[in-house]
Amino acid sequence: MTERVVRLPDVGEGIAEAELVEWQVQVGDLVREDAVLGAVMTDKATVEIPSPAEGRVVWLAGKVGDMLAIGSDFVRLDVDGKGETSTTTAARAVQTTSAPARKAGHAARATPAIAPAHVAPSLQPLGTPSRREGERPLAAPAVRLRAREAGIDLRQLHGSGPAGRITHDDLDSYIARGSDEAPALRSRPKTAVTDTKVVGLRRKIAEKMSIANARIPHITYVEEVDVTALEDLRAKLNEQKRTDWPKLTLLPFLMQAIVRAVAIQPELNAHFDDEAGIVHQHAAVHMGIATQTGAGLMVPVVRHTEARDLFDCAAEVIRVTEAARNGTATRDELIGSTITITSLGALGGLATTPIINHPEVAIVGVDRIAIRPHWDGAGFVPRKMMNLSSSFDHRVIDGFNAALFVQRIKTQLETPAMIFIDA
Repeated sequence: MTERVVRLPDVGEGIAEAELVEWQVQVGDLVREDAVLGAVMTDKATVEIPSPAEGRVVWLAGKVGDMLAIGSDFVRLDVDGKGETSTTTAARAVQTTSAPARKAGHAARATPAIAPAHVAPSLQPLGTPSRREGERPLAAPAVRLRAREAGIDLRQLHGSGPAGRITHDDLDSYIARGSDEAPALRSRPKTAVTDTKVVGLRRKIAEKMSIANARIPHITYVEEVDVTALEDLRAKLNEQKRTDWPKLTLLPFLMQAIVRAVAIQPELNAHFDDEAGIVHQHAAVHMGIATQTGAGLMVPVVRHTEARDLFDCAAEVIRVTEAARNGTATRDELIGSTITITSLGALGGLATTPIINHPEVAIVGVDRIAIRPHWDGAGFVPRKMMNLSSSFDHRVIDGFNAALFVQRIKTQLETPAMIFIDA
């Protein structure tokens, strides 16, 4: 037996290190060639590292959450034949998926590690351990993530996949059986404390939010907007639109209103380099759309919103947000926004205090539309009202200019014909 070193390959994007987010093996495990050893995360992408040969794991680089340098030792194997430290074999089969795809079950599949002979592809009765104590079940990262979020111990399942690998179908069957067979188990008081290390995309989100909150002195301005006329117009446009055009939501109208507002106040469509003390104003309006995905908050970008009409904006919003949710968004579709919109839809509440998407200087928040009594000068009438909750970087945007910006948006939304007039 000789030792073979598997090094962390260059996974692209010019990065120098990657975060370890998943081990598929433990020291002592036998693995087949091309079995997934573990996974690392770069900028919103997860990369699975396969084994270049069959052998026994004798050493692992670290624990989940560690940052590993490109080219450093990742795994060491005892193999038959000549040892090798080259990364060529490992790199040839590196598989990359965005983090949401892993949650949705679209992560690339690879041959699993060699499993103990007693593992059978069948589902055990609920609550019956299917493995010896300490033995690690075989499952893809996406399956592990889903099981963690559902509070399911994978040791309770036998897998129906190759070598006993647990699949999404196995999870579905387990959940279905649990809902029918274990009411007593579910009714037991829960006293355990679960500690979950913040890693992967969740850690990157945490880091970015911490930077934005620590560096940017936020000023949040909330204004009420009467969107009755806008909602009437939107309904009529949707009734008369071509069948191949997307359905209009409020979002494309807001995007157009922001485009016209920043044409007058370009300092709002900017990045602030706080280390260099420079504000970069952008002529192009690349609109970030804060999107909740299964893996966490992402901000896909609608580029050149200033050159798009309502229906083009609507179509592009659908395309980039769906790509973010299903994990097919490219890195370029997730970076480079110049101003961001955030909305919680029907859960929007009365007001929010959105955090700016650093290094931008403004974010526009959309709150829930509700019918409220509105004074028209003679009496109270029911109107469709919505609040805009917008935050600004107070280092470069004064309160007056922030209020002026929101009022310009409000005027256009309350008189929607203005959206169709060239600024």
